[in-house]
Formats: sequence, structure tokens, C-alpha cells
Amino acid sequence: MTVTEPDRRHLLTGLGLLSLTAAAAPWRALAAAAISPVPRARVIIDNDFSGDPDGLFQLAHHLLSPSVAVPFVIGSHIHAGDFLDGSPTQGDNAAARARTLIAMIGSGHHPPVLAGRNTAPPPGAPPQATAITRRILAEAWRSDTKLPLVYAAGAGLTELAEAVRIDPAIGPRIRLVWIGGREWPDLTGGVPWRRDAEYNMTIDGAAARTLFNDSTVEIWQVPRNVYRQMLVSMAELRAALRPAGAVGAFLLDALEQVRRHQDDRLGETYILGDSPLVTLTALLSSFEPDASSSDYVIRPTPILNEDGSYTRRAEARPMRVYRSIDARLTFGDLFAKLAIHR
Repeated sequence: MTVTEPDRRHLLTGLGLLSLTAAAAPWRALAAAAISPVPRARVIIDNDFSGDPDGLFQLAHHLLSPSVAVPFVIGSHIHAGDFLDGSPTQGDNAAARARTLIAMIGSGHHPPVLAGRNTAPPPGAPPQATAITRRILAEAWRSDTKLPLVYAAGAGLTELAEAVRIDPAIGPRIRLVWIGGREWPDLTGGVPWRRDAEYNMTIDGAAARTLFNDSTVEIWQVPRNVYRQMLVSMAELRAALRPAGAVGAFLLDALEQVRRHQDDRLGETYILGDSPLVTLTALLSSFEPDASSSDYVIRPTPILNEDGSYTRRAEARPMRVYRSIDARLTFGDLFAKLAIHR
């Protein structure tokens, strides 16, 4: 039997899926009738938004993901004198850039943004209570919600480490999902592993060691060899971002600024290495929520050494080390949400 357009419209109207005013666009009405997911986790976002623009992509993606609630966003520092932001106000600049993007995304997506420290604390300095550490501690100790708390960090770990140093008892109440750390020699497959320092770990090595070595925080780690797999062609990025309104233009310009600084010697691709923060928090499976399409191993949390290498310890708390991230799910979802949002 062939269903005519009037018949289809009549059927949809009878099901309550098509109003008379939406008759000219029935599939838009169907999309509007879809049930929006409710938050399944609280996610504190901490990233170097004045540094590598992959953090801006991650922030936009998180804010367009209704299955997570973002209580606040932290703009954090990178290395002193870094070519991406060589100023002495990196935390302030990161927060300002995050606020600009959040304003572009618009109504319903306005978590407060806090500027983190502009540099790592001096070696051996006692922990310092700040507006951010107090906010982290208050969120960890909330008793009015059962939503799990995740700390999604795409750069250094200064702020979380300081909060844990002030109150170590928050450890079991928070999970860290971190983009950072060197390769694990036994988890690289046939790819040679690198012995040089990893960028995010060296932003504040003492903070990373605090969380690995001296805390009870559960860690989900996306090491360097895995976040480097989050590779997207510039042709695909330009095709997806140019029609995506002000947000797309902002993200594309951030990428192009980096490429201009490098005289466009970066080839035809870009690594959106912070995007797994979204995959591992917002894009979990429907039943029995988990990152079921990304591959990981569970092992005791090691001692993180000053050079970034790992020393195994058998009795430590378990952690996840990711071996691959579902890039198709991640970027397909990002581009679809940007297209819908515009």
C-alpha cells in the first residue's frame, strides 16, 4: 500500500506528532517531539581554553550534550611562555575565551566560568584554598543529588590536586577523566612508544603525581598515543563548521589561527585530542551506561614518576587506561549537534 503525503500528515497529527502549524515540516515536528535526555552525571570541565583549540571543541560539545550537567567550568594555565598563549594571565585568558563561546551557544548553556591559577604552584608550597578549590569541595560534598561527579580535565591538574590536598576525603566522591600522560609500553600494540615528556603531564607534574600517587580519586586516563588518534581532516572540519553559525565560525577561526602561526605546515589534519572527555562522560551507552564502544584495560593505579613513566604497584586502587576511543561516535555526534544548534 502506498501512503500518500496527506495520509501521512493525518496519521502524524492523530499521534500528536504534527501540529497544524508544523504541517509543512513534519520531520522537524517529529524531532521536536523527541524526549530530551536527562542528566546522568555532573561534569566539572577544566581545560586550557586559551591554548590548543581542541578544548574549545570539547567545551562546545559538552554544553550541547543534555545527558550531563555542568556545574561550572575552569579555565586553566599551560606552560609559561607557550606559543599558544605566552602571557602571564593564561588562566584568566582561558576563562574569558570560555565565556565568549558559552555566550555564543546561548540560552540554557550558561554554567559559571572560573579563572584558574595562571601558573603552577611553586614546588613544595602548601595547598592554598581559593574560590575554585572551595567550589570543587562543595560540589564533591553535595548531598542534594545522586548524580555521580566527574572531573573532565584536558590539560594540567592543578586545581583538582589542590582541592584533594586540602581535603583528601573527597577522593572516593569524584572520578577524574584525564587527557594526558605518556604511553604505556605494553599497550601501544605494534606502535613504538615514546620516552619524551607528555605535554599535559608537564604543565603541573606535581599535581599529576598527587592524584596518581597520593589520592583515592578514581582515574580514567586517555594517554598520548590514544588522544592522538582523534584525528580529523581539515576538509571535514571546514565542511562541518562553515554552515554551523557563529559557534562553527568561532571554532574554525580558532583552528585557523593556530595554522597561520605555523605557516600552515600542519598538513591536512588536526588532532581534537580533548574530545574523549565527551565520549567518556556524555556519550555512554543507553542501558548499563558505560563507554562501551571504546577500549580500555583496568589495572592498579601506578606510581607516576617525575619523568612521566609509571612504576606498577599491585595493591593500588584500580584505574582505567584507554587503548582506543570511538572517534566515529564522537565526531559524528559533535557535527550533528552543531548542525542542529545553528
